[in-house]
Amino acid sequence: MDRVIYLALSGAQQAFEQQAVTENNVANVSTPGFRAQLSAYRQVPVVGGSGDPTRVFVTASTPGADFTPGPIMQTGRPLDVAVQGDGWLAVNTANGGEAYTRAGDIQINPDGGQLTINGLPVMGSSGPLAVPPGAAITIAKDGTISALGQGDPPNSVAVIGQLKLVNPPTSSLVRGDDGLFRLVSGQPAPADPNVTVLSGALEGSNVNPVTGMVDMIAQARDFQMHMKVLQNADTNDQSANQLLSFN
Repeated sequence: MDRVIYLALSGAQQAFEQQAVTENNVANVSTPGFRAQLSAYRQVPVVGGSGDPTRVFVTASTPGADFTPGPIMQTGRPLDVAVQGDGWLAVNTANGGEAYTRAGDIQINPDGGQLTINGLPVMGSSGPLAVPPGAAITIAKDGTISALGQGDPPNSVAVIGQLKLVNPPTSSLVRGDDGLFRLVSGQPAPADPNVTVLSGALEGSNVNPVTGMVDMIAQARDFQMHMKVLQNADTNDQSANQLLSFN
């Protein structure tokens, strides 16, 4: 009887964890540049002991991410950029490392004119980027940033930097707990001049809300099925105890 409990418990646990992944994906359906997290089951045969090896536990397979591009949404905001095709924007993390995102809603830090994405400094070809206070900013297709100072004549536009755009193989990327991607090696990726951006636009999340809701319903039923097996095992155990008490 205990074998049934442990087998059903392993399935219920994985169904619960898979549901948490789906809920996180659905919660980020409106997050710019979000890449859906994937999850899968894997069966692990139980070997050893007496009898035929017919029992299997369930465990999570190697999770990954769905790198399918999201929809491009026009915003008209000069600091919004959407990466066209494959590629990533580089940001500087709190520990001094480098991470990558498709979220192109760039902000200007009011304290120092530093460009940030989700509070993290945007990386340029030679380090974090900053712009003069009050300047009008334009971003070209190749990521070149130009600034026109407040009150300056139009012919005084100056190039102040260039976004660091990279395109490492997706197989070499891993998602962190902060939602950013990093190279498995921990090293910074080289800039790729072939990556381009579209200014005045943002890439949306690649999560399909309808598919996500259907998956949540299916996973909830899967969890309930495993719990039903546990309840039946408990009922059978109580019935067996009653029979033994009669003897």
